Amino acid sequence: MKDPLKTGFADRLTLQAEAKKAMLAKLKPKPTVQATEFESREVLKARELEIVRAARAAAKEEARLAAEAAALAELEAKRGERKERKALTKAEQKAKRDAKYAARKARSR
Repeated sequence: MKDPLKTGFADRLTLQAEAKKAMLAKLKPKPTVQATEFESREVLKARELEIVRAARAAAKEEARLAAEAAALAELEAKRGERKERKALTKAEQKAKRDAKYAARKARSR
């Protein structure tokens, strides 16, 4: 019987070798595609941490400035009250002096 496909021993060996190469090519690891701007978790976490720290520092600075302004306003209020008290005291002293002077004048007449 003649082989109609003409698959002799040598042909079968070459076909087997080609099939084996194809199977090995399938199993061969392919080069991985890496993102050009890949950022690691550490970098992302560090950036987020820096943003949070900056926000906290800004809030802390704002609170410090507000407290400083409140303290300054309180100091100014105290100074104003002290000046009013001194002015009243001076006016009272002047009134007492004037009353003594008037009483002395009234006695001498």
